[in-house]
Amino acid sequence: MCGIVGYTGYREAQTVILKALKRLEYRGYDSCGVAILGKNINLFKDKVRVEVLQSRMPAFQGNTGIGHTRWATHGEPSFQNAHPHVDCSGKIAVVHNGVITNYQELKDQLISEGHSFTSETDTEVIPHLIEKYYLGDFESAVREAIKDLAGSYALAIISEYQPVLIVCKRGSPLVIGRGEGENIVASDIPAILDYTSRVIYLEDGEIALITEREIRIEKNGFRISKPEAWIDWCVEDVDKGQFEHFMLKEIYEQPEIIQRVAEKIMQLQNPVLDFSHIRGSSAREMLIFACGSSYHAGLVGKYLIEDLLNIPVRIELASEVNHRQNIIPAATAVAITQSGETADVLISMKRLKDAGSQVIAITNVKGSTACRLASQTLLTEAGPELSVAATKSFVAQILALYQLVLTGFLKNQGLKAELIAELRLLPEKIRRILADHEYIKSCAYYLAQFNNVFFIGRGINQPIALEGALKLKEISYIHAEGFAAGELKHGPFSLLQEDTPVVAIVNRDFTREAMITNIKEVKSRKSPVIALIRDDDPVMEKVAEFVIRVPATHYLLSPVVNTIALQLLAYYTARIRKCPIDFPRNLAKSVTVE
Repeated sequence: MCGIVGYTGYREAQTVILKALKRLEYRGYDSCGVAILGKNINLFKDKVRVEVLQSRMPAFQGNTGIGHTRWATHGEPSFQNAHPHVDCSGKIAVVHNGVITNYQELKDQLISEGHSFTSETDTEVIPHLIEKYYLGDFESAVREAIKDLAGSYALAIISEYQPVLIVCKRGSPLVIGRGEGENIVASDIPAILDYTSRVIYLEDGEIALITEREIRIEKNGFRISKPEAWIDWCVEDVDKGQFEHFMLKEIYEQPEIIQRVAEKIMQLQNPVLDFSHIRGSSAREMLIFACGSSYHAGLVGKYLIEDLLNIPVRIELASEVNHRQNIIPAATAVAITQSGETADVLISMKRLKDAGSQVIAITNVKGSTACRLASQTLLTEAGPELSVAATKSFVAQILALYQLVLTGFLKNQGLKAELIAELRLLPEKIRRILADHEYIKSCAYYLAQFNNVFFIGRGINQPIALEGALKLKEISYIHAEGFAAGELKHGPFSLLQEDTPVVAIVNRDFTREAMITNIKEVKSRKSPVIALIRDDDPVMEKVAEFVIRVPATHYLLSPVVNTIALQLLAYYTARIRKCPIDFPRNLAKSVTVE
């Protein structure tokens, strides 16, 4: 999950690359480095964040260069393991996102041939392979070197032998931004928005040779032509603005996202996706697969689709699907991925397509690999999300699932009208929750003193308990676990005591009485309770230490309002504990390696 950048053009490359790397730090931030091609290759790297590297780095003159911000896989974070990596002569420099699975075999062979290594990384074999194959033609040496590589990679390569930037990919994302008299490549779109909105998506097996005025793309030795796409994000979308953290900014952007979706649902006359293959199929089962927060959104989707459409839904962790010996296809398989580049999801998509499933992608990034793999795509249109912890993308995924159901098979027109009317009211209800942030902050002061927290819910809010626990653990470093409330009696009760608070999501639906019973059971074990309830529920002050009230809405839409409140609770808890909210330790935004 590293971030790579390459630039060639009329500007000083060092300035461009450092700015782009800051935009990519959500992909990794345990070390970073830059290599600039002038008369020679000048390299500077360290086990620091990009801002610190910039303050220490001497000024290197040159209009071509590469950069890297790292999330460690092979070798711990260190100066030696930071990218870029160079060959023995120092004339070839490489940055890499991915994993070279046969690196040890290659390294042993290269050492036996006299090459010297300075790091523990898998990446370092690449410049040495290029050096090995260099016989006066730099481009040919790169082509030969990548033939030896097994695994995944997105590479940006420069050399003193030729003033050209070479990039290539297999299984890791890479986008080329075409500018005027300059071109820039990066792992993700935010890094290029300061310079262009015109992009070319590189596919697996393609190599691009880039100068300031030309982008030449090859595959299997033949030059190919590729279309440009236009990115509708802007630079302001990737700035924090008035907010202290990207996470808080992205939480506050959610009312507008909900408004857009509600308006789109009202305007649509036809389903957002074509499900004719289900209508004519005897195997009506759907499969949803995802990772992390997207998996929790999928659990909400399972509830909605089964409850409203009467279609059975399997939901799987993509990281498990792609390692199963036997794939069980479904008529429709729905992949949910914020970035559209999640490695486990992409592998599962390919396997399910091969098994005969119609694969749909729900993703936030137009033109991503998931979009290009899928038969159909439903874009969440949340805009760029730069905080590692998912907030607006999670809510946008849930909204996409509402959109799918409400514009698809739902025949109950009365219920459909009721849900759409409630959706239109949601933005203002979310703003009321955001306005109540000071009270939620007071609950966070209480929660921040503990080291273990349970989250419980039932029905459609059981996935929100899982998501609430995930948000808290990933940014505050408090050990938090989410449970279906009825499952506490099947083991987790043994952990409840005075220093284990429980956050209980109480929806005013058919699960309410059971949840109140569960809370009383928790209280009998002396655990303090923070209850998340509707503002028209009068009961909970009698049994909970803290009560967070959210505006009443239809129970099927309650995951949205409950999620916003729990996001704020996690954010303020992490802030009180002085945690690096946007960059939690050991985590990165886009998991592009297995």
